[in-house]
Amino acid sequence: MASKKTQSVKKVPPKAKPAAKKAPAKTKAKAKAKPKAPKPAPVKAGPRHPMARVVAAHGSKAALAGAIAKAIARADQDTGALETQLKKASNAQLLRLERATQTLKEKFGDRTKLIAAIGAATNKSKDKDYLAKLDTYSLPQLLGIAAASQRAART
Repeated sequence: MASKKTQSVKKVPPKAKPAAKKAPAKTKAKAKAKPKAPKPAPVKAGPRHPMARVVAAHGSKAALAGAIAKAIARADQDTGALETQLKKASNAQLLRLERATQTLKEKFGDRTKLIAAIGAATNKSKDKDYLAKLDTYSLPQLLGIAAASQRAART
């Protein structure tokens, strides 16, 4: 049995009527158009990825490692050997160490003053063994101990 072929008729939507022009409303005073404020300059966003932040701020990973090595080296450590170790570290870790060294320089000056401040805050400034043990800690650990001891001293 053959199917019956039907013809489809497309419906054409009616044309839109042109809008009637309105007469301007008569008012006593015309509203003045406010001048538009100039658009603010777009804020330039810095790079988000650690590698891009290292390159943008320091030029290379080696330059950042060299700058950090001088600041975090203990008295008995060779800065050259420490620098080669830091070149192998991740960019995120180098950025974290950079923030720690900036905090050290701003608040305490250098590593020995930081250890002395921790000893004074914990009332153990005469305990040579305690101060020697603090000297073996990393810089971020020392900054954490200093913050905790200063909080405890305030209460």
